[in-house]
Amino acid sequence: MIAVTLLLLVPELRTNTLQVLQNNQQQQQPLSYAKAVSTASPAVVNIYSEDISTSPVYGAKARRSTRLGSGVIMDSNGYILTNFHVVQNADLINVDLQNGQRFSAELIGYDTYTDLAVLKVDTANLPVIPQRANLQSLAGDVVLAIGNPLNLGQTVTQGVISATGRSGLSVINYLELLQMDAAINDGNSGGALINTNGELVGINSRKFIDTERNIQGIFFAVPYSLAHKVMRKIIANGRVIRGYLGVSINSLPNNFKGFTIAGVEKNSPAFRAGLQPGDIVYQINNIAISSFIQALDIVAETQPGSILSFKLIRKKQLVEVSVTISEKPKV
Repeated sequence: MIAVTLLLLVPELRTNTLQVLQNNQQQQQPLSYAKAVSTASPAVVNIYSEDISTSPVYGAKARRSTRLGSGVIMDSNGYILTNFHVVQNADLINVDLQNGQRFSAELIGYDTYTDLAVLKVDTANLPVIPQRANLQSLAGDVVLAIGNPLNLGQTVTQGVISATGRSGLSVINYLELLQMDAAINDGNSGGALINTNGELVGINSRKFIDTERNIQGIFFAVPYSLAHKVMRKIIANGRVIRGYLGVSINSLPNNFKGFTIAGVEKNSPAFRAGLQPGDIVYQINNIAISSFIQALDIVAETQPGSILSFKLIRKKQLVEVSVTISEKPKV
């Protein structure tokens, strides 16, 4: 009441109050992701891969075809993540930084299952994309895709995560990938998907194409945790070594734990160990199995030559089977 009385008795106070309110409204900044982009964008590079083909006709000139893509600097010593399809069968790979520097890149290795490849450039002190080891993405998170679509220069598109992917090395089609509506086009492949803090959420990968039903606006990225795991394995071994069991699986109803073996591939580790269709696996190496996806990840991340102990139910009897895991065959 005192404040209202003062405003009524002293006109100058009313004028000053209105000016303060107007100034506050004018100073309010619009929502912007510029800080996140400026933090991450120096570590997103343009990749130009060249295929050189020669004609069988005598005297014909060699033909060069260039493919366009993007990449993400993961380490200041020159390790770059990109999509394998960006550099597949390339004879020359050039990497352009955002400051205008160009470097020749060496292909360290690749993984066809996740369509990821690791490049190495011979330099140091490169800008690195911000990374957080325990980062978990959720459906509804705002994300920004950074890349070089159609060679127009570095571009940012914004969207949300529609569905989340997994971090395990087992491969079951699109379940590993983040689904989003942040647009990616030719040239965006291999670029960075970041959150509003500028942290790497994933590696832009592909778009869903269904020309018959004209479905648009669905895009995919490899989640950061999986991409980082694949990168470390490629750097260490030149490829990703996955454990292989050799079974097809049926999931159990939600109120049951484990999974049922539907089929066993001939001459596979499961076949040699004596696993049978109908076996219900509930534990692997003292780890209680809650889903078939968990079981596939355990096997995939097991070093070939290692032995896993499978506890299962077979014809109402408890059985324990030791399986020597081998390497997953190449595709």
